[in-house]
Amino acid sequence: MVVRTWNLYHGNTIPRSRRAHLRAMVELAVADRPSFVCLQEIPAWALGELAAWSGMKVATARAKPPTLGPFPIPAALGRALTAPNHGAIRSAFAGQGNAILIRPDAIVHEEKRITLNTNPFCEEEGAKLGLDARRMRWWERERRVCHLVRVELPDKRRLLVANLHATSYPPDVRLADAELRRAARFVERPAELDEIVILAGDFNITRAQSKTIADLLAAPPESRWSDAGPQIDHVLVRGATTSAVRVWPEEERRLDGRLLSDHAPVDVEIL
Repeated sequence: MVVRTWNLYHGNTIPRSRRAHLRAMVELAVADRPSFVCLQEIPAWALGELAAWSGMKVATARAKPPTLGPFPIPAALGRALTAPNHGAIRSAFAGQGNAILIRPDAIVHEEKRITLNTNPFCEEEGAKLGLDARRMRWWERERRVCHLVRVELPDKRRLLVANLHATSYPPDVRLADAELRRAARFVERPAELDEIVILAGDFNITRAQSKTIADLLAAPPESRWSDAGPQIDHVLVRGATTSAVRVWPEEERRLDGRLLSDHAPVDVEIL
């Protein structure tokens, strides 16, 4: 049972081009029939296309609505405004969200989501971190979410699968770590003893930088999580034996001489 995470970078490539390859990325991500795929940085207009592109069940969470300046706009208009040059315009108008792709034979029993950087949270955590008021306001400017699904497989195994995309602020990774800690608590609270728990996504923090990841990996054996990835994209698993983390090599995500996304997919197999 393979669990995968991939930040799709709005369908853009390295080096950037005018054209996006979002559908090609989704089709590549599901080509080997993984059980779950956690995706980040999906334009708002594409959230409704994922089921058709992937052939999987889909749970989505919109983080940033399509806008033109301060004004909300329809997703279709955001797509049209981006179309002339996806590489340059990226998410300026299209908004973005995250998605969990779920194997078709799974039964979805529940969906939940949480905003990670609410105003009260940013003010409380910001005070602990010594942030000034301007930085606290910046932190909450772009909504960051964690969403989860509770699923049951045909063999009766039950899983909680959660996906998040944490705030990116390289000068101070403590912001991402605070959001990750909140996401982990959000996932752990409803988890039942016999459930496999998966927390995946773009954490925007490495294992070496993250106190939260260190704490999860140092938990007692009955609640310890699997190892983290080598960069900022991770698939953490609790309650099951797993393979080593696999990061896709560049040749597996190359199309017409360009790399699909600025992130590599990351896989963990539940054994």
